[in-house]
Amino acid sequence: GKARVKNATRSSKASLQFPVGRIHRLLRRGNFAERIGAGAPVYLAAVLEYLSAEILELAGNAARDNKKTRIIPRHLQLAIRNDEELNRLLSGVTISQGGVLPNIQETLLPKKTTEVSKSSASRNDSSKRNTLNSTGQNKSS
Repeated sequence: GKARVKNATRSSKASLQFPVGRIHRLLRRGNFAERIGAGAPVYLAAVLEYLSAEILELAGNAARDNKKTRIIPRHLQLAIRNDEELNRLLSGVTISQGGVLPNIQETLLPKKTTEVSKSSASRNDSSKRNTLNSTGQNKSS
């Protein structure tokens, strides 16, 4: 008789890592529509796989920048928030243990002076200006 051909998964046919069969089952069970086309779970699996790969790529870079070999939630957070499009897509998402992006407002940074000779003099002036007078009001305000 004929040699039995091993059943190829729909994921392998589409050369995807994400499970097409499982996504199809979830689409059918999820009451999204009365009927689900054969191409829909393949397309959705491809989209999910692409987004996952994109995030993992950036998170891996963030981990490497921090001299780590393992991706932690912090790396995912840095990857997503530093990428404009991913940040917009996941703007309403909170990542547990993710922390925040390092950001200090320009006005809170110490004053920078251009000339070295003036820098010590201007520093003394600013310290005098920022001292509180007897009423507790700032002199400069």
